Amino acid sequence: MSRHFASELAIRLGQQAEAVCRYYLSNGRRVGRYWQVGDVRNTPGRSMFVRLSGPQTGRGAAGHWADAASNEYGDLLDVIRESCGLSDFKQVLDEARSFLSEPHPIPESWNNRGQRSSVITDTQEAARRLIAMTQPIKGTLAETYLRNRAITCFDGTTALRYHPHCYYRADVETPTVTWPAMIAVVTDLSGTVTGAHRTWLDPTGFSEAHLGRAPIETSRRAMGHLLGNAVRFGVVSDVMAAGEGIETVLSIRSVLPTLPVQAALSAAHLSAILFPPTLRRLYIVRDPDPAGDRAMMTLIERAGDAGIETVVLTPRFEDFNEDLRLLGHDALAARLQDQIVAQDRSRFRLLAA
Repeated sequence: MSRHFASELAIRLGQQAEAVCRYYLSNGRRVGRYWQVGDVRNTPGRSMFVRLSGPQTGRGAAGHWADAASNEYGDLLDVIRESCGLSDFKQVLDEARSFLSEPHPIPESWNNRGQRSSVITDTQEAARRLIAMTQPIKGTLAETYLRNRAITCFDGTTALRYHPHCYYRADVETPTVTWPAMIAVVTDLSGTVTGAHRTWLDPTGFSEAHLGRAPIETSRRAMGHLLGNAVRFGVVSDVMAAGEGIETVLSIRSVLPTLPVQAALSAAHLSAILFPPTLRRLYIVRDPDPAGDRAMMTLIERAGDAGIETVVLTPRFEDFNEDLRLLGHDALAARLQDQIVAQDRSRFRLLAA
């Protein structure tokens, strides 16, 4: 069968993306305009996202998916191949044709595909509206949350905001509720707001079980255009640090308070950060897991191609915030003392014991 025929099948599957996901990725669930599941083989989890709407082909097409944990991506023909364990491509096409020949009801909210509200279709604008309803974190539960995570440096953290009643909905089948939330502003290299990240917080206080986050299934979510962009703390000249999580990079900044840092919000997005034109040295704040290691290697290669020196910062435990909480400020400073370039210790005021 021709490649053209396979492309037509992929487009037709994309037109029924949610039905395809419900059938072949039954261990997942719809979250906003995506289907979320563990991986393309239908493992329970949350690292793979399938677009449920979009153009027929090209960037952002309906049915396109990416796995943040493995960096795999593809279309719905790949979903059928992997979830069914098919090795012969003709079998994949036959399975796709069989699926398309059967009626698969589309949920009512998706009947007018492409005619959805501006709140859903323009997530960047929705992120900007959310940010406009927030307040600075000083004196709020968001500041308390960070202090309970042992983060004490708040200079240059205007990218963090607070919303006392931020909407949360686990999925389309559950009602919307509100929780207090820390809102992080995502920007591009020019400072334009492209998205927002929400961390829903527990108003009853800090616990080791949830680390101050709300006791809900997904306590952190991002919206808007994230690829290449980040939550930024400090102004970059020639040196900066970049990592995945907000709490992780702020832990670095707690002992290097003038070092510019940015949080890409996931391993996949970390590997794709855009480099400021003046950048000459990049500290990669590593999360020591498979996804983190892949992001690190991709960044090292990309930075090398751009003539940027890279230095990897590795925590003792799972991430630098865990180091800060469990070992303390002085132990983290001592660990970083051995990892950063000597001239940067005084330049960025390493606060060692």
